[in-house]
Amino acid sequence: MAPSVTDTRVATEPASKKIKPNPTTDPAVYDVHHQKFISDGLPSTAEAWIERARQVGEILAQDAPARDIDNKTPKAEIALLKSAGLLKLLGPKAIGGGGQDWEVGYKVIREVAKGDGSLGMLLGYHLLWSTTANVVGTDEQKERIQKLIIENNYFVGGAVNPRDNDLLITEEGDHLVFDGFKNFNTGGVVSDLTVLEGVYAGTEYHIFAFVPTAQPGMEFAHNWNNIGLRLTESGSVRINKIQVPWSDALGWDTKTKTPDPAYLSIPFGTLLLPTIQLVFSNFYLGIAQGALSFAAKYTTTSTRAWPYGGDNKASSTEEFYILERYGNFFAHLRAAETLTDRAGKEIAGVYAKHGEKRTVSERERGEVAEWVASAKVVTTDTALRVTAGVFEVTGSRATGKKVGLDRFWRDVRTHTLHDPVAYKNREVGEFVLLDKVPEPTWYT
Repeated sequence: MAPSVTDTRVATEPASKKIKPNPTTDPAVYDVHHQKFISDGLPSTAEAWIERARQVGEILAQDAPARDIDNKTPKAEIALLKSAGLLKLLGPKAIGGGGQDWEVGYKVIREVAKGDGSLGMLLGYHLLWSTTANVVGTDEQKERIQKLIIENNYFVGGAVNPRDNDLLITEEGDHLVFDGFKNFNTGGVVSDLTVLEGVYAGTEYHIFAFVPTAQPGMEFAHNWNNIGLRLTESGSVRINKIQVPWSDALGWDTKTKTPDPAYLSIPFGTLLLPTIQLVFSNFYLGIAQGALSFAAKYTTTSTRAWPYGGDNKASSTEEFYILERYGNFFAHLRAAETLTDRAGKEIAGVYAKHGEKRTVSERERGEVAEWVASAKVVTTDTALRVTAGVFEVTGSRATGKKVGLDRFWRDVRTHTLHDPVAYKNREVGEFVLLDKVPEPTWYT
């Protein structure tokens, strides 16, 4: 029988098919924090959730440079997100979730990313994937999958990279079979559930489904070794004939075996795309804010004044050019934060207004997407500029590998290549000049 997302049993991949995995970090290193978070319980207000995320970010920041160098699978870090309750943030309070909306969710992602960009990204992707059934699933699937994730405190990954060929989905009896390969699968190695997506054979219809990660057909290559976001386990995966019950095909009518138009043929079903695009902007922004904070501590403790300028200063914090750069970076980050917060408020507003009946119009959906696109443009430009520019105000010794200042730029540079920001600029231009809202795509 195929594993179902209602089945919490753990399957073990046959040894003959295993590729040697990377070493993992040890959850025990955070035992004191686990105990405190569990003792304190879940936060009860938006402000308390953001404070909890700030605490997690500070914990992760303590040894982030060393962990970045080691590039181990972040088993300990995911365990920290779990004990802090952050994986439950958007879940309904009635079943043990945090009961918060995306406006708070985005700020929580940002706080974690300040300390560790990889974990900010993993948390952001989890929050998106864990709410997928809320957007494209039936009401029954929405309730069932939320309950499964929240009650088990599951971390959710996804094998849905649109640039690769779609997984092929065929039918065997009362099950679907997913088969194919994905070059990128963020967080899959450390996930409990994985969202799969593919095309049903002989049709143009896509199917999303949650599956248990620990099963023989999930064959990870363990090949993520990029310059940035090194702890995200975003390597490739072979989906080898994984069976999924028809009842787990999100938004499909199991009797007619066709997409249910009440869930999948409406603008609401495409909200996953602007939602995750704003996830990106928030961890870009958090990483850049973390870079500026990290650099400021370095400048005030280690950077020396330049002794050959003619107007010599006693300390680096008196240098005009250093003060000017910090002021400029901070002002731009503050503006980016204000815009990004407004976009988050717009996304949260759409879900609050239309989440139950799923009645959002194409125009309203498109206008929200333009707020998100604007935030993507500004956070991309600002984050790249700040994370590269902080070296100008810290000095040559700040380039030391053990210092770790370079990780902020490497993280931002790696993910801002996800989809070309030039197309977001064009999209906003069409909105301004032609009053044209974008048609939904995998990236809009």
